Amino acid sequence: MAFIDEAKFLVKGGDGGNGCVSFRREKFVPRGGPNGGDGGDGGNVYLEADPRKISLIDFRYASHFKAERGQNGAGKDMHGRSGRDCIIKVPPGSVIRDVESGEVLADLTEPGERILAARGGRGGLGNSRFATSTNRAPRRATPGEPGQERWLRIELKLLADVGLIGLPNAGKSTLLSKLSAANPKIAPYPFTTLTPQLGVLRLENGSSLIIADIPGLVEGAHQGVGLGHRFLRHIERTSALLHVVDSSTGGDRPLADFHVLEKELAAYNSELLKRRYVIVLNKTDLVDAARLAELRQRFAQEGLRTVAVSALTGQGLDSLTELLTDILDQEEAEEI
Repeated sequence: MAFIDEAKFLVKGGDGGNGCVSFRREKFVPRGGPNGGDGGDGGNVYLEADPRKISLIDFRYASHFKAERGQNGAGKDMHGRSGRDCIIKVPPGSVIRDVESGEVLADLTEPGERILAARGGRGGLGNSRFATSTNRAPRRATPGEPGQERWLRIELKLLADVGLIGLPNAGKSTLLSKLSAANPKIAPYPFTTLTPQLGVLRLENGSSLIIADIPGLVEGAHQGVGLGHRFLRHIERTSALLHVVDSSTGGDRPLADFHVLEKELAAYNSELLKRRYVIVLNKTDLVDAARLAELRQRFAQEGLRTVAVSALTGQGLDSLTELLTDILDQEEAEEI
């Protein structure tokens, strides 16, 4: 299934039904008077967060959403039925904007959270509403009001606890597959991951962490190089970041790779640099002990904390899981 994380669509509330002009014409009822009913209200359009949705794929096949129109009023004081509401299901983490003004209307993060996207028009009044002591036979009724109509833009920001970032071929997908039951595409060429991937890490205490793996970043991603950096929106809600670095490259390349990641995060949103993070030195199965010690010392000289793992063999993953748990527990304690 294709992963769609941005879409533009039209919402329109239902028009109100028209009021009716009618008079009673019954035998033995002199001067029966007006009995035109009111028109029904138009339906509203709502956006509702549904945890069963993980993508905006539905918006590829439908971009116009309209609520039902209210029925017209009728004689014998019969009021028209109100139109049915239109409820659009979206994934939790959806940000809704008005296309014309650019205003953020809502950020739906909780399952079942709902907003009114377009209000339906009110139904018109029948002529029975206008009867007075001086005007006992009004021939006036009002039409229904049109429903609200506007274009909206929806952006999906995945809800995850931990974000995986790294250069292409750093081993993020392999790491995600070993930490969770996710089954991302893994291959020995750059940009294997083309869309964000989610996995769930089960902890020993029975709780779980959601991990988001985004496509690899390259230097100049903020200028559109490679796949760009638009997927970075999916780690904006995370509590911690894992900077995955390939430790098998020579010289100071691993440290330089980390600085590239920092530079791209700063170019996208400097707030991401304030997140708690761990530098994961991956592919240690390809590095001897002396080289690994040298690398960790090099990072330590710049005050950077590292954890060495081999996603391929599973070495060091227990230590990484414990470190992640400690970081998130500390985050939760500070929030409380």
